[in-house]
Amino acid sequence: MGLSVESLACDRGGIPLLEDVSFALAEGEALVLRGPNGCGKTTLLRCIAGLQPVRAGNMRHPPDGLAYAAHADGIKASLTVAENLEFWAAIHGGGDVSAALAKMNLTDLASRFAQNLSAGQKRRLGLARLLVTARPIWILDEPTVSLDAESVMLFAGVVRAHLAQGGIALIATHIDLGLSEAASLDLTRFKARPRAPEPGSFDEAFL
Repeated sequence: MGLSVESLACDRGGIPLLEDVSFALAEGEALVLRGPNGCGKTTLLRCIAGLQPVRAGNMRHPPDGLAYAAHADGIKASLTVAENLEFWAAIHGGGDVSAALAKMNLTDLASRFAQNLSAGQKRRLGLARLLVTARPIWILDEPTVSLDAESVMLFAGVVRAHLAQGGIALIATHIDLGLSEAASLDLTRFKARPRAPEPGSFDEAFL
């Protein structure tokens, strides 16, 4: 079962932002969201991930099938790198921590406390969480923030391997990850039209 979005409408702070967004992703497919800052990429991802309500539309995906990674790394500073992944693996039913460490080039840092990591290392640890969730659909909001070019390529390889295993990835990014197999969707075409004020409302006086 894949990810299906039908006629989705999203608000931000009560203001209409996106409307009539529709797309579908099958196993092994990826979609990159494009558009300028403020066009609604983060809002759409948060809606799909269930972190905020939608105004209209429908979504279909496997129950407990989504893994969301955004700007926050979601790590505990007082735990080691390995302990952080063991924590998330336990929460999500157990993934291969050793494999996740290796794939994100963190094996040599396994015993280091997260508070002593660089910004790039913290980001790699945050992304390694995806590998221990065993969830098929990855919702990624600017996943390469703080990563150097080598780490961007490393993560792109992780995403490609996920797709090869039947996974799905929905990604908002301004960086070219080199995923030639990924489709692209420009959200500017789904910009919501301003709502007309209610008759007799305060806002109507300024029309």
